[in-house]
Amino acid sequence: MKQLREIFGYLLGFIMFILGIPAIMWLASGCPEIAFTCSWNSIVGVIIGLAGLILSIWTIVYMKVVGRGNPMDAFDHEIAPHTQHLMTGGVYRICRNPMLLGTFLYLAGIALILLSWQSAVVWIAFVIIMSFQVASEEKRLERDFGQEYLDYKKRTGRFTPW
Repeated sequence: MKQLREIFGYLLGFIMFILGIPAIMWLASGCPEIAFTCSWNSIVGVIIGLAGLILSIWTIVYMKVVGRGNPMDAFDHEIAPHTQHLMTGGVYRICRNPMLLGTFLYLAGIALILLSWQSAVVWIAFVIIMSFQVASEEKRLERDFGQEYLDYKKRTGRFTPW
């Protein structure tokens, strides 16, 4: 059952963040034709998007190996098994939410490729919604890891190294 929940968590994350939000951005932009051009926005968008995907994948692997858990948690409702260990090393030295930072970068890359104000609005709305999600998750982490998490929180930024 635990393995099935993990697979479900990864699949749900992939569908929501890698496919779903970009599809919403594309729809909101008026369904533009997808054609890669050598324009500045396409090149920068691809670079930022790939960097974000790499950061997110690195985080998921680190979370699975070191934290022995899954990232999927929705407003304090466990979708897949939580991590068993507080992760403060590796990619988590960058910030407390490197997977989400990677997702923000990935979606910013998509918004740049689409180059529409509508995709930017979807991106901003996503960042705001996920900021509320992270605040909820931080309460759970404080309950689960106590002072260890509070100390980590003092020395590491939520989404940036600052």
